[in-house]
Amino acid sequence: MSGVPLKHQRITEVLAKEIRSGRRPAGERLPGEHALAQRFGVSRTTVRAALAELCEAGLIATRTGKGSYVLFDGRPLEDSLGWARALATRSTDARVRTLAVREVREARLAEQLALADGEFVCVERTRELVADGTVVTYERSFLPPVPGIRELPGRGFAGESLTDVMLRAGLRPDHGEQRLAGRRIDAREAELLRRTPGDWFLDTRRTSRAADGSFVEHVVSLLDPDHFQLTLEFG
Repeated sequence: MSGVPLKHQRITEVLAKEIRSGRRPAGERLPGEHALAQRFGVSRTTVRAALAELCEAGLIATRTGKGSYVLFDGRPLEDSLGWARALATRSTDARVRTLAVREVREARLAEQLALADGEFVCVERTRELVADGTVVTYERSFLPPVPGIRELPGRGFAGESLTDVMLRAGLRPDHGEQRLAGRRIDAREAELLRRTPGDWFLDTRRTSRAADGSFVEHVVSLLDPDHFQLTLEFG
């Protein structure tokens, strides 16, 4: 029914009230995802969505655990819910430009992802810093053509972020893998990134899947190495 908050929004409201009222003092560590999931009777994916909203509102700060992850200007990015929110939580004023939204058929990608169907909706975007106009990412997101996504080429985003559209369509990332390499950009990429052909960029390939293992998103990104780095914690 319209007007009824989503599960993660209800959790966000409860925790935000506890934080603002002083019931949870500043700096106090929140219970872990498992404990919060048990408290509210929801999945850990729902808890993560609520924590992302609290982080975006500036009410909590998240710390990345051990493993490999991407940094922006030396600070960890939790990008499971999208680059836009990840950069927003780091007080980075960035602007997204959507270059194209179209239906594509990628048999080779489908084979790599072990998908029976090679049809995707591809969203092509760049992201630039508002302060100086530097383009820091060029991204191609490949999404399954499920209801809520298959209409994007004709409808557009209508002011919504890609993250919000995905969540509304039931595409909630739970786990996946990300690969990173470095390469020189070609002429078309250089034009989009406002750089010189042959400049060096980080090339990442990230595949996200839902808790049940179903495909959620495959993102191919070129990241400006002057701003993005990869770090690894161990021990």
